[in-house]
Amino acid sequence: MPALQSFLESRRFEVFITVLIVLNAVTIGLETMPAAMARAGDLLVFLDRAVLAVFVVELLARFVAYRTAFFRDPWRIFDLVIIGLSLVPATGNLSVFRAFRILRVLRLIVVVPSLRRVVGGLINALPGMGSIMVLLALIFYVFSVIATKLYGGSFPDWFGTIPLSAYSLFQIMTLESWSMGIVRPVMEIYPMAWLFFVPFIICTTFTVLNLFIGIIVSAMQAEHDAAATAERASLQDEQAQILTEIRALRAEVAALSGNSVKGAGPDDA
Repeated sequence: MPALQSFLESRRFEVFITVLIVLNAVTIGLETMPAAMARAGDLLVFLDRAVLAVFVVELLARFVAYRTAFFRDPWRIFDLVIIGLSLVPATGNLSVFRAFRILRVLRLIVVVPSLRRVVGGLINALPGMGSIMVLLALIFYVFSVIATKLYGGSFPDWFGTIPLSAYSLFQIMTLESWSMGIVRPVMEIYPMAWLFFVPFIICTTFTVLNLFIGIIVSAMQAEHDAAATAERASLQDEQAQILTEIRALRAEVAALSGNSVKGAGPDDA
């Protein structure tokens, strides 16, 4: 149904759904506040159910409009999962699913094209991020073994085992109380310990983690370039179609002009 598809993809409908998503996020948040529920609990519950009903109708409309093509778009499948979780009865052992209603806010990713591009860029960056995660895990393992050997005897709570060392090094990597909380106490017993911790911070915080940012930025740029290329290709196709129609009109006008000249010849004679 082209007409229904055009309506579902129209800008006004997207704005309408976006407003409902934001409104629903606000109402779900207010439902967690006892004061708000005491004052307007019935209204909040009604708004939540009304918005969910609109989302269900929208989803059914997309089923009707796209039919089997509905499942070819991963964003529509994502939308289906979000709405499906919202429809799970939130009673008994399934009451935990009430908290999952806030996942409807993620529908903004489906509705807003710019958010889709951002998420698409992040997904494209996953392979590169996986390689960096492996590199970071290797660095952590090496430094954890060394830290356990060097400082485990004097600081068993921080470096007594490899998991404890890895956790302490993770805290150091995030720069959360790394100096006064861990490194300086260690340096009181091992004055040269900075030769271990400073290179670790340089390798992780200032090098490996920045690689994450570089890969994400590169993936975002690639996603933007792909979208721009697709828009240019679409514009060129439209221009080519317009030029073809103009040429066809010129040919028809020329043919009509030629026929009129031929038809006027005998009358003039």
